[in-house]
Amino acid sequence: MSVPIEAALSSESYRWGVDLFNHGYYWEAHEAWEPLWLAAKQSTPHLLFFKGLILLAAAGVKIREGKPTPARRHAGRAASLFRRVTGLQDREFRGAIGMSLPVLADLAETAVGWTRVAGAATGSLPKPVFGFRLVPDEGRT
Repeated sequence: MSVPIEAALSSESYRWGVDLFNHGYYWEAHEAWEPLWLAAKQSTPHLLFFKGLILLAAAGVKIREGKPTPARRHAGRAASLFRRVTGLQDREFRGAIGMSLPVLADLAETAVGWTRVAGAATGSLPKPVFGFRLVPDEGRT
């Protein structure tokens, strides 16, 4: 996939990853965002942002597996990356996730603590394990 970095946050792949994430398909969201992360090598803010999203999705996988220690590690690394991007292009990323990067960093760090790990894997369909959603601005499509 070749998406110009300036179009990455409004791309179909990004939006697909957001939909997957919001519906609890964390591994699939990771796979949707990975090509964008790989394509972001020329833009440090985008590189850090996509890596943070991938780590947050990995934390969701670990929560669902009932593994709080790796989940906390992934979520903490994601939060650290989001904080490194803060201020660089916060407005652009805020429009892509529906909140500021510091808020997402805080949510990532605290999610594992208040997320009910027990029962997260019940049922045949994935269920969201985070108490928040990523909500891109509609004008970004």
